[in-house]
Amino acid sequence: MEQSRRVTLGKIAGVFGIKGWLKIVSHTRPIDNILDYKHWWLGSETGGYRTAVVASRVQPNGIVVQLCNAAGIPIDDRDIAAALVGQDIAVERVEMPAAPAGQYYWADLIGLDVVSKDNEPLGRVTAMMENGAQDVLVLSDGEIERLIPFVREAIIVSVDLPAQKIVADWSPDY
Repeated sequence: MEQSRRVTLGKIAGVFGIKGWLKIVSHTRPIDNILDYKHWWLGSETGGYRTAVVASRVQPNGIVVQLCNAAGIPIDDRDIAAALVGQDIAVERVEMPAAPAGQYYWADLIGLDVVSKDNEPLGRVTAMMENGAQDVLVLSDGEIERLIPFVREAIIVSVDLPAQKIVADWSPDY
């Protein structure tokens, strides 16, 4: 059985109003998908606490929410809410729906080994980013960092999650 792990989906960016609501920065696409999860983990990967989303609103400039404190009581005080600013918002990976065929969560690609079509090691995925045109794998082999566009078929030949391996049409010399 896979060990449970948390995936960061956003961050608390600030307070909103005087009744304990918070501004949220969401890393989901579309941004309001973060509201599909009624329970969030606030804080670090191993620490923090599980909270419930009491209420939420999508605003023209983002998302605002009211959360519960560690005891499960809705936060209705701006000063108490302000103490949460800067906290990461995460969910348990097992709570996320399966990705559609041929699509992947970034969190599932991080840690995979990447090799060329000739089975030459290119590095391990340490992060993901987007450049406006496509997603990009950030690889490291301990000495060299590589950026490889995550473009299916043209560059990314295959992704094998169980084998923890990505095959790319890429040369170590690039």
